[in-house]
Amino acid sequence: MPTLFRFLSVVAVIGGIIYGTIFALANFVSPKEREMTVVVQPDKFLKK
Repeated sequence: MPTLFRFLSVVAVIGGIIYGTIFALANFVSPKEREMTVVVQPDKFLKK
């Protein structure tokens, strides 16, 4: 039983670290906004 509890504790700590990292990236890092231009070839509009 102690090894199971230790395993679940390690998995919970690793999961908490991953969750905290994702939370921090989602809330504290802002993407840079910029304009983007994409050229689409006219043959992409033709139905085949």
